[in-house]
Amino acid sequence: MNEKIQSVLNSLPHKPGIYLMKDGEGTIIYVGKAISLYNRVRSYFQESTDHSPKNRSMVAKIEDIEFLVVRNEVEALVLESNYIKQYRPKYNVLLRDDKSYPYIKVSLNEDFPRVYRVRSFQRDGNRYFGPYTNSGAVDATLDLLNKLFAFRTCRYDASVWAPPRTGEPPAGWKQKLLNRPCTQYYIHRCIAPCVGYASREEYDKIIQQVILFLEGKHDEVLKDLQRRMEEAAENLNFEEAARIRDRIKAVERVLEKQRIINTEGQDDQDVVALASGDDETCAQVFFFRSGKLIGREYFILQGTRDSAPGEIMSSFLQQFYESSPHIPAEILVEAEPDDREVLQSWLKEKRRGTSAAGRSASVTINEPKRGEKLRLVEMVHNNAKEVLEQQRIKWLTDSQKTQMALEELQEALNLVSAPQRIECYDISNTQGSNSVGAMAVFEGGKPKNSEYRRFKIKTVEGANDVASHQEVLRRRFRKAAALQEATLERESTAAVEGVSLRANGEEEIGGESEQNALQHNWAMPDLILIDGGKPQLNAALQVLQELELDIPIIGVAKEEGSHTRSTTQEELHIPGTLEPILLPRNSQGLYLVQRIRDEAHRFGITYHRKLRTNRTFKSLLDEIPGIGPKRKQALMKHFGSVRAISTASLDELAAIDGMTRDSAEKVKEFIGRNMGAITGLTSEQPGDSD
Repeated sequence: MNEKIQSVLNSLPHKPGIYLMKDGEGTIIYVGKAISLYNRVRSYFQESTDHSPKNRSMVAKIEDIEFLVVRNEVEALVLESNYIKQYRPKYNVLLRDDKSYPYIKVSLNEDFPRVYRVRSFQRDGNRYFGPYTNSGAVDATLDLLNKLFAFRTCRYDASVWAPPRTGEPPAGWKQKLLNRPCTQYYIHRCIAPCVGYASREEYDKIIQQVILFLEGKHDEVLKDLQRRMEEAAENLNFEEAARIRDRIKAVERVLEKQRIINTEGQDDQDVVALASGDDETCAQVFFFRSGKLIGREYFILQGTRDSAPGEIMSSFLQQFYESSPHIPAEILVEAEPDDREVLQSWLKEKRRGTSAAGRSASVTINEPKRGEKLRLVEMVHNNAKEVLEQQRIKWLTDSQKTQMALEELQEALNLVSAPQRIECYDISNTQGSNSVGAMAVFEGGKPKNSEYRRFKIKTVEGANDVASHQEVLRRRFRKAAALQEATLERESTAAVEGVSLRANGEEEIGGESEQNALQHNWAMPDLILIDGGKPQLNAALQVLQELELDIPIIGVAKEEGSHTRSTTQEELHIPGTLEPILLPRNSQGLYLVQRIRDEAHRFGITYHRKLRTNRTFKSLLDEIPGIGPKRKQALMKHFGSVRAISTASLDELAAIDGMTRDSAEKVKEFIGRNMGAITGLTSEQPGDSD
């Protein structure tokens, strides 16, 4: 701890406020809030405190601390939110995209209000709905609204279409209408106030229906439409009544999808759940209005590795509702956020400021433990998991990001060119048994599943990842090395003796044609990833040197001192260097390395579990003539094990469904002769790659 930090710690007040952690370059790397700056900031530097790996890494980089004192915790929360939004510190949990999300705006301050998409939320007297994560979804919603409610979509200055709402028209004002309506009128998507076909009052009723629909108050919309239809019918305006009837049916069709999921409560509810990946978390929000599900949105947060669910939830709620135009009466959460009381007070103030909520507004944040509300949270959580997986797949298909990742790897690893083909090797076993190797292949930053290969370890006993990696690499590259050597020798001989090579490339190589040899080999990789640290890397490098293959190779290992993948950043070990490379946490190259490593691990562990399952369910019963799958299943279901079967009497065996006395005698006789091998299982399984 330097003298500057020590002097700051000594001067900290016992008051609420925010603190700014800075690195050696003066960059803000973390912003936090505290009810007591003295206690909170000093806790980072106490050796007895059990810090998370993220906090330990952050504290090691702190070179200066600033703090600001405020009156209470709510003010601290607001100020903290502003600083995080402005500086986006490295160690804070952040919404991944530094962009403004789209909203639907109803421009009430405008004559004959419009309904359209905007990128910012302002407290300017207009109505905003959102935020949404997908502009396409906003446009689809606007199109649906325009089919249901005939509002204008043009950008004309409507102030001259009708007199002002209040007061006298300004001097010289004169009504100016257009000569004819546009196509929107003829397809029943606008009531054409521009040519005087509709009054301001009629148009305002449509806008009010749009607002009610977006607020989720669909019953009120339907009641109003029903009343207008009946009025039109009483006035013998049957065409208008028929149009309103069709609109009612269209609204009801839209609402059918929302009635599938509803709650018993009548207040507005938001349900928030989280699903975490490597270093990012998907926050899924379902919006319930008057008991009906009216929409859902998801947001991706980055920098969530090492962060507790309560911290992630608190950060999300703070960032999401800071720019949300609507605060519900109840927020159901999967994990109780840190500083829940402070968040509730802050949200209550924001909700009180809205015209709809009024001075009696209240907001509660609840983590349900049972009942219908818990089932809602679980449903939202399952959706969050699906979104996170879809985002992972989408990332793999994003050519721009994958190319950026390959270029970052090229620069970080000092490669001649971007590695188009990358092979990753992983070893899986359970205490040394059923040891298998897996090879995952990515080309152009995307998985090439058809060339994934798995290897059953044959020459290594026990849990020896180093030796297992060597066996897998020898089996993967030995034919490629032999072919390479034979090709060089053949070309040399041809050059010296003038030998003419066959046009179809089928010259014999050690009794096997080159064509056939190629069938047993894959394209050579531009980069090899080994799941492991220095020992595994050095062992793999030794094999490549033995086979005289010059292929870039690195080891991918967890940061030293960690025991789980989810708590630290991966280290990239390069041959001949003492210190590993640590790519930035938001590096596309790091994301690609993690995904390739995870894919190899997934592929390997799947094969390992298959072998383990086969061994578990293979028994002496499989070798007894006349004992098929149904009899075996019936015996195992009744007795539980082969050993228990061996102690059963003939009468007990014969009484089992499907068994006869003759088959029972065969079982007793065979097991009696093989008592010493009851637990002995064969180790060879088909399907091994070589």
